[in-house]
Amino acid sequence: MTVSFHKFGDYFPGTGDVRDIGYGKGKYYSLNVPLDDGIDDESYQSLFKPIIGKVMEVFRPGAVVLQCGADSLSGDRLGCFNLSIKGHAECVRYMRSFNVPLLLVGGGGYTIRNVARCWCYETGVALGIEVDDKMPQHEYYEYFGPDYTLYVAPSNMENKNSRQLLEDIRAKLLDNLSKLRHAPSVQFQERPPDTELPEADEDQDNGDERWDPDSDMDVDDDCKLPSRVKREFLEPDLKDPEDLKEVEHARDRDMTFGETACLKASNMGSKSINDPCIKLEQEDTNKPAEKPVEMSSS
Repeated sequence: MTVSFHKFGDYFPGTGDVRDIGYGKGKYYSLNVPLDDGIDDESYQSLFKPIIGKVMEVFRPGAVVLQCGADSLSGDRLGCFNLSIKGHAECVRYMRSFNVPLLLVGGGGYTIRNVARCWCYETGVALGIEVDDKMPQHEYYEYFGPDYTLYVAPSNMENKNSRQLLEDIRAKLLDNLSKLRHAPSVQFQERPPDTELPEADEDQDNGDERWDPDSDMDVDDDCKLPSRVKREFLEPDLKDPEDLKEVEHARDRDMTFGETACLKASNMGSKSINDPCIKLEQEDTNKPAEKPVEMSSS
């Protein structure tokens, strides 16, 4: 954003009308304060403080560059304003009150001894030091005669800036500033990223320790043992009655073994499993398969 307080009218280069407000995305980010001849300290501050105060409230700059052009001082060879050095330095003091980074640079000024006076005093204001009016001896001391003082008093030139004109300019610029989107009232702060690297899983790093019988870790659902003992085998195609009897006898023997295994499993003490039986898979590889048979003991 740019804010300019300047002489406007029949004056080079003829730009800087109050209606020059910027274009496109920069609309309302250019503020021009056109002034007429003879403006004094009081009239100047009646515009500077409310306009700059609104800029600092709405725009919230991170830093300010202030051009301290000394051609607005009274008695300048080319300038036509009537500001005193103290009135000119009041702008620096006001900007310093916002406690934001402030860079002071020079500018116009065509009466050399008054430019030196102005920038010396404003350097003291920027540093919070009040400089004495009485000028000490130095090698250029004779240039500041006959009074050898620091301050420049305003003259009795006419102030062509009427009160109504100043009020209209102030109202127009404050209205332009109200059309800007306000800056956030809370400063942005860095925040940690949403995604963080997952912590290493010690169980995955050491697979053997994961299945330690003495570990109190919960067993994965996929690895839980079933609650029933399941024995599967393939019944062969038997034609001889003698073979059929042998199969029946083997089946009865296997059932007795299954009940015994289930009983032992339920008496394992601290290492027992809540479910009463253990699933066992068995396949008879010596005989041809026909169809599976499921047997369970409860």
